[in-house]
Formats: sequence, C-alpha cells, structure tokens
Amino acid sequence: MLNHIGTLREISECCRTGRKFDAGHVRWLGSALQKFLSHECISLDEALGLKFPRGGVPWWMEEAMRERDAALRQLVRRFCPDKSVTAQAQYIVSRSRRYAASAWRFDREKKDMPKEYFGTQKACLWQAFKSGAPMPISERRLRDLLAV
Repeated sequence: MLNHIGTLREISECCRTGRKFDAGHVRWLGSALQKFLSHECISLDEALGLKFPRGGVPWWMEEAMRERDAALRQLVRRFCPDKSVTAQAQYIVSRSRRYAASAWRFDREKKDMPKEYFGTQKACLWQAFKSGAPMPISERRLRDLLAV
C-alpha cells in the first residue's frame, strides 16, 4: 500500500509541475480508474490499492502515526538516550503536555516549523504534533513505541 501512495505522490507532482508521466504510472492509474468506473471496485481507495482492513487504521492515519513515532523516537535519542524506557516515556509525556498547553496553540497554524526550534526538543515535538496523529499520547503507548 505504501508503494501505491508513493506512486500517487509522484503522479500528483507530475500533474502540478507539468512534468511527463512515467509510462508505468500512467498504465497503473488508468487501470485503477477503469476498475472504479466499471464498478469492479466500490471506492477509489480500493481501486488504487489503498483499502485498509475492516476496522483498521486508514492509510493516511497510519502514515501520520509513523511520522509522529519517528519524531518521538528522535526526541529520546537526542535528549535522554541513557534513561530507561519508562523514564523516556514520562519525559515525552511531560514535554508533550507542556508543549500542547503553551506553544502548540500558536504553532498549529504555522506551515513551517519556527526557526528557533531547530536543534531543540521543540523541533521533535512540533514534528510529532504536526504529523496529524493524535498527540499527546499515553505513557503506556509510549513505552510500547519506545521498546521496539
């Protein structure tokens, strides 16, 4: 499924910039649209190969969660690598709650991360919150995420 999303992003970029399409991408997109138009598939998501399992997380939320999780792992790697997983989770929870209550209410409207955040804890927090995945998350979920 992630491969299909990458292909769609490439096609989107070609459409927006006027670049020529890769022939394979054109055939793939044409085939997917034909499946939808002929009622072989009931949704564009299904026709494009983006159907998620029943009761599962939609592809776009899964992608957002991966982005959030990477930012949170980066936070502990850079700022508290020697602590236990439990201490790391507590560290993220406290910083996330503080950020949510203070800076995020202003930062949420910004398209780009404020320059003064680069190289700081707030850079990782901004990326985690901006991902679109739920934030802040529970200490228990963080322990699972960090133990991997």
